[in-house]
Order: sequence, then structure tokens, then C-alpha cells
Amino acid sequence: MWPRVAEALLGCWLAVSPFILRHSADNPKLWINDFASATAIMLCAGLSFWRPLRRLHLAQILVALWLLGFGYFASSEPLPALQNNILVAFVLMMFAVIPNEANLPPISWRQNGERVA
Repeated sequence: MWPRVAEALLGCWLAVSPFILRHSADNPKLWINDFASATAIMLCAGLSFWRPLRRLHLAQILVALWLLGFGYFASSEPLPALQNNILVAFVLMMFAVIPNEANLPPISWRQNGERVA
């Protein structure tokens, strides 16, 4: 489940980045985007620990695509906040495709009782 922990950490970074990168107070769309995206990332990562929703982490690809598009199209000037959104989007896409139990053998092997060295 380590990929979900990494995604939750990315969500935490996205939530605190407006304070670290000093978003402008006169541009609320940057604040709203970062907090809404961080909430969605942490929610998907957290709910992926529950067995019936174990594939919910794949929904983070949509959040990553949103961040990528927002970072590219939100402003004509290269703001640090938008560059941060693009970087987080790429890292999030890399983690989102990793299965929950990536460090364990496949389920069919575990159910058959086969040992893998």
C-alpha cells in the first residue's frame, strides 16, 4: 500500500503549497484548485485502503489530468504555483498506476499457496 501513502503525501504537499509558494490573495482560483485537488487526491488514496474501493486510486489519473490542464492553461505567465501543479500531476500519474499490493506476489499465487523465493 506504499503507493497510496506517497499519493497522500502528494496531496498534503498540494494543500500546503499555496502557503509555501505564496499564492496571490487576489487570485482565488489558484487556492481553490490546489485545495480541491489535494482533497480529491487524499480522499482517493485513503479510500483505496478499503478493499471494495481498492481501485479508486485510478481516479487520481483524472485529478492529475485536471492539474496538468489547469497548470498549462490557467495563465499566460509561468507562475510557480502552476509549475507546481504540472509537476505534481506528472508524479501523481506515475504513482496512480501502481497497484495497491505491488510488493506482494499475484493473488492467484497467494491463493494456491505457492511460495515464491
